[in-house]
Amino acid sequence: MKRFSFLIILVMLFFLSACSGEKDNNILDIGIPPDNYTSDPAAYIPLSTKLEGSEGYPWWNDTVFYEIFVRSFYDSDGNGVGDFQGLTEKLDYLNDGDPATSDDLGITGIWLMPINPSPSYHGYDVTDYYDINPDYGSMKDFKVFLEEAHNRGITVIIDLVINHTSTKHAWFQASTDPESEYREYYNWQETRPPIADWHKWNPTGDYYYGLFWEGMPDLNLRSEVVTEEIYQIAGFWLYEVGVDGFRLDAARHLIEDGSDFSNTPETHDWWKSFRTFYQEINSNAMMIGEIWDISANVIEYLEGDELDLAFNFDLASAYLRAAKNGVVTQLKTVISNDIDRYPSMQFGSFLTNHDQNRLMSQIKSEDKNKIAAALLLTGPGVPFLYYGEEIGMSGMKPDEDIRTAMQWSNQTNAGFTSGKPWRINDDYYGDISVSYQTDDPDSLLSWYRQLIHLRNDHIALRVGDTYIVDVDTDSKAIFSMLRTSDDDTILVLINLAGAPVDSFSLGFDEDQLPDGSYRLVSLLDDTMASGFEVIDGTISGYVPVEALEAYQVLVLQIINE
Repeated sequence: MKRFSFLIILVMLFFLSACSGEKDNNILDIGIPPDNYTSDPAAYIPLSTKLEGSEGYPWWNDTVFYEIFVRSFYDSDGNGVGDFQGLTEKLDYLNDGDPATSDDLGITGIWLMPINPSPSYHGYDVTDYYDINPDYGSMKDFKVFLEEAHNRGITVIIDLVINHTSTKHAWFQASTDPESEYREYYNWQETRPPIADWHKWNPTGDYYYGLFWEGMPDLNLRSEVVTEEIYQIAGFWLYEVGVDGFRLDAARHLIEDGSDFSNTPETHDWWKSFRTFYQEINSNAMMIGEIWDISANVIEYLEGDELDLAFNFDLASAYLRAAKNGVVTQLKTVISNDIDRYPSMQFGSFLTNHDQNRLMSQIKSEDKNKIAAALLLTGPGVPFLYYGEEIGMSGMKPDEDIRTAMQWSNQTNAGFTSGKPWRINDDYYGDISVSYQTDDPDSLLSWYRQLIHLRNDHIALRVGDTYIVDVDTDSKAIFSMLRTSDDDTILVLINLAGAPVDSFSLGFDEDQLPDGSYRLVSLLDDTMASGFEVIDGTISGYVPVEALEAYQVLVLQIINE
C-alpha cells in the first residue's frame, strides 16, 4: 500500500505542476527510470491541450486520423527500415500546415503503431516502455517529429501496449525467479491451470499466462505495483514527451477471470481508475480503445466513464460490405442503431487496419474503394485511415504482407528506400503510388484529398447530427443521409451500384429541417440539384437529380433561402 499511496502523491504532483506551469524533474523517478532520457527544464506542451472542439464536442471529433507503421512509411538512411527522420520528411504529404492548400492529404491526426524497443518487427511485445525502437531512431528524432507534426496542426497518439510485454522485458526476466519482487508483475502458477493460454517456462517448470502468444506474457494488472508502473509510463509519454493520447491495444483483455478473458468487471474498473489518473495530467488527452467486439459490448467502455473513444468494428464491417456488394440495407441499420447507442459520436470509424486484409484486396475495384472512402469521410464518428489506403495499396495476410512499405513512386523499391526494403509488395506498383496519382484529378489519392478537405471545411460532416434519409426506390444501392449542425446542413447521396439509377425520391422526417425554401450546392462537382420546400416539418417525393450515375457520390450543401 506504500507504493500505491506514493502513486496518489504522483498524481497530485502532476496536477499541481500542470496548474503552476512548473515541472518537477523527479516526478517520474520511481520504478525503472529511463536511463537514456534527459528531461528539459520545462514540460513540453502537447497540441491537444490547446485545442477546442466544434459545438461542444472534443477536439478529436474535428480530426481525421492516419494510422502509420513507422517501419514501413519512409526510410531516410537506406537501411531498408522506415524511421522518424523519414516520417518527418514526409509530413507535408500528410498536411503541410497551410489550410489554404489542397495538394496535401489534409489529415489532422496521426496514430503510430508501437514505437518502443521490441524483439519483433511489429513491436507489440515491448521490452522498454521509456525508449524508442532503435530501428526507428532516437528519442530526439521522435521529439523532432512530434514538434514538426504539432507545428502543422497534427495531433499524435501512440500505441500503449499494457496487456502484455515481451518475455525479454526486464520485468519478466526477473519474475521468472519465484523469490523476486517482480514475480507479481505476471500471472504465474506452479501447475498448469485447466484453461488455454498458459505457457511453460522450461527452466523452472512453472507456467505463466499469455493470451496472444507465449512471447507475450500478460501483465498482472490486479497488482497495485504493476498499475503504478503503467501510470508512470503513461505519465512519461503524456507529460514528459508530450504526445496527445494513446491507442490502447487489446483493451478488453486486461484482467481475466478464470476462462473469461474479455470485458470482465475488473477490466472496466481498471480503465475507470486509469482515466482518473491521465486526466489529471492532460484532461484533453485522447484515449481510444481497441475493443474488437460487437457494439453492444464496446459501448460499455464509453458509458461508464472509462475510455474516450473505441473503434466501431460493426460499422467498419458494414461499410465494407455495402461498398463491396452495393446493398445498403445493413449499413442503414448499423448507422441508425449506433448513432443512438454510442455517446455523442464517440467512436472511431475506419475501413481496415493493420490486422485486416487491405481494402483493395477485399473489394478489388477502385470505384468501390471510392464509395467506401465517401461513406467513411462523410459519416459520423472519428475517421481513421490506414496508411496506403488512399492510393489503393493491396495486401493479404500473413500480417507482414498487410504492413508492407508505403508506395511513394514507380521507381525502384517504390521510392521507400535506397536500400533493400524490409518488406515490400511484389505486385506492380507503378500506378499504385503517390507520385503516379498525385496530379491525376480522377485518382483515388485525389478523391481522398478532396473528401478529407471537404470534411475539414464543413462542420456538419465533422460533428453534425446524422439522419438516415428515406429513399423511395426499387434499387438497394441508394444510400442517403443528412448531416446537420447549427450553421451547416449537408445531404449525402450515393449510388453504390455499377449501373445508373433513374427512379428514386427522398423524404425527410418531421423536424429534420425547419420549414422554408432551400437550394442545394454540389460540393464535389458541378452537378445541378433542384431545390425544395419544407412545409409543416416534412417533405416526401423529393427528386434532387433526375438520375444517379454508376458509383456517383453527391455531397450537397443545403442552404435556407
